[in-house]
Parts: sequence; C-alpha cells; structure tokens
Amino acid sequence: MAEIDVITTAIAAGQSLSAEVDIGAKSLVGLLIPANWTTAGLSLQVSVDGGTTWGELTTVAGTPYAIGSLTGGTLAYYVAIDPTTLVGAQALKIRSGTQASPVNQANLVTLQLITRLAF
Repeated sequence: MAEIDVITTAIAAGQSLSAEVDIGAKSLVGLLIPANWTTAGLSLQVSVDGGTTWGELTTVAGTPYAIGSLTGGTLAYYVAIDPTTLVGAQALKIRSGTQASPVNQANLVTLQLITRLAF
C-alpha cells in the first residue's frame, strides 16, 4: 500500500500564489480546496531543483496545465491529480487562476495537498 501524506499550505487574502511546498520524492495525487475559496481555476509552478528555479507546469502539447474554475461556497472540493503529471517535481506553488490571469483570494485559504510515494 502506498504511503499517503497530507501537506498544508495557504494562499493569503489578497494574494494568488501559495508559499513553496516541498514534496521531495513524492507525487501530488490530489488537492483539497476549502469552501471559502474565491471562484477561480488553479495552476501550478514547479521546481525540480528544490526551489531555486521555478517554471509553469505545462502539458506535453505546450499549453498551460490548469484545473477548471471552482466555485467557492458551502462545500470543499477534492481534485484528483494524475501522479505522472508531476514526476520529477520537488517543490510546488499553487496559484489561484493562471499565470496570465491570477485571481487574488478574498480570504486566507488553506489548501491540503495529498501526496504519495512516486511510482
């Protein structure tokens, strides 16, 4: 059975980008987005060198990787992530919105990143 870890990070009120989250040799498999989320999609920045150099996560087609718009309200969202998407990434930053259109969060939002040992 795979070892699952939950790592917590936050996006501050008035901001669109989380602090760096070190996932080491693990893969991101899910995100738990709280109900107080200001409506927006999600995108990710990744680092393969422990947080020195950052890049935008893109698909193999060269388009930005994005999770569609999530509407805040009374329920939290769980978003499943294909673990092969981030193989090799050692650190992440979660963005509300996209690089081209970031969305500042109205409130402090605490995100839970669900990780497991890489395949």
